[in-house]
Amino acid sequence: MNTSVRSETAHASPVAGTPNPADGAVKRQRVLDILDARGHDSLLLTSHTSLTWYLDGSRMHISLAGDPIAALLVDRNGDHLVTFNNEAERLAAEELPTGVELHAVPWHGQLADVAASLAPSGAPLAERAVATELRAARQAMLPGESARYARLCAEAAEAMTEVLSGTTPETTEFEVASALAGRIVALGAEPLVLLCNGSSRSTFRHPLPTHSPLGRRAMAVVCARRHGLVANVTRWVRFDAGTPGELDAEVRIMQVEADIFRATVGGARLNDIFAGIQASYARHGFGAEQWMLHHQGGPAGYAGRDPRATPATDDVVVPNQTFTWNPSGPGVKIEDTVQLMADGLKVLTVDPRWPTVDVDGLPRPQTLQL
Repeated sequence: MNTSVRSETAHASPVAGTPNPADGAVKRQRVLDILDARGHDSLLLTSHTSLTWYLDGSRMHISLAGDPIAALLVDRNGDHLVTFNNEAERLAAEELPTGVELHAVPWHGQLADVAASLAPSGAPLAERAVATELRAARQAMLPGESARYARLCAEAAEAMTEVLSGTTPETTEFEVASALAGRIVALGAEPLVLLCNGSSRSTFRHPLPTHSPLGRRAMAVVCARRHGLVANVTRWVRFDAGTPGELDAEVRIMQVEADIFRATVGGARLNDIFAGIQASYARHGFGAEQWMLHHQGGPAGYAGRDPRATPATDDVVVPNQTFTWNPSGPGVKIEDTVQLMADGLKVLTVDPRWPTVDVDGLPRPQTLQL
């Protein structure tokens, strides 16, 4: 048994983004095009990535570590969202775009099974069956989501500036992570990833924070999600002039990134960009094996990486697509979220207060020296 209600108005909650009807219509058409190509009449969406993309930023989680609290059937007649009875009222009031038919099932019900049963003709396509097509549908950011993403990215960069500007060598990694988490949540976003290492732990590429003090030099990483979109940014701070080796490595990792940025153009394939990354590490003195020690990033947006670039990913870069590349070496890493515009890449995670240097016309972050 389930009850249904159609969401007639788009509500703007203090956190949820106001759905953009024009963007929503384009996304629906993209899914209908997938159905046409596959000869099906309906598609069942069940992942956080697909649900938040299709519903234009609606929050489909309670626990950040849990499964979505809804499943969505898209068919040629409309959109049917199935959720638990204890979630339905809030979703209708605060989250859903106009025109989505909401179906409530008991809190112990099976969301995907109920949603699939609403298909008018036969079993719907499963999301995993068209994962590649859905990823392609998400690639080109639409005007509403581009604007939301740019705001989030700028605010995440500002949070980094505010937190790291107030640190000392005695500040602990947990204190940095805690301060970042507070600022990200205050922005109406979710801190999906918070990393920090002080000088005693600088060899770790994914440093979960500890009680260790920052010491003479530190890195912080944040991945913040709002309206389903994930902003990714890394920054460094130091409390002395830096060693010659550190200063040299910082310049060289920026050169690796510049090679990646120059290759990120419309029509390029991710595996070809990746081959260039491998060569760039060797060319700039990091060694040919460096790419094997940490992932290199890739397209960004409704997933932290959508997907991570590897030698096997052959997705084609398109205009208005967003990326977070993150080349790294021993004790160095650089990471910002960027968007491919008509005139080239634009850095989204930028704060004018942070020290930068111009590289190929783009402001690239330097280490903040306090």
